[in-house]
Amino acid sequence: MQETRQNKISRLLQKELSLIFQSQTRMTHGMLVSVTRVKISPDLSICTAYLSVFPSEKAEETVKNVNANMKTIRYELGTRIRNQVRIIPELRFFLDDSLDYIEHIDELLKK
Repeated sequence: MQETRQNKISRLLQKELSLIFQSQTRMTHGMLVSVTRVKISPDLSICTAYLSVFPSEKAEETVKNVNANMKTIRYELGTRIRNQVRIIPELRFFLDDSLDYIEHIDELLKK
């Protein structure tokens, strides 16, 4: 069970990462990247973020680009939260395909 501090840091990281991705995706018209869930390790050193990408055809490519630019994203995150945490966590990004899964289930139920 996560503790209160972990929950606060998770919410903070989710908010800041979503703002970072929002500012980055303004340059690419017609694409939306949202941070659906953030988990943080008990020692607050590893952050696992799940990304939802619309349109889903560009999802794999977007996650690869995010992982390639992880150092830049971590630096940007560090400048935003440097006064609130002692250690800027190591970032790990994964694709959240739960919306696609729900859509697939809905299609199957309609048949």
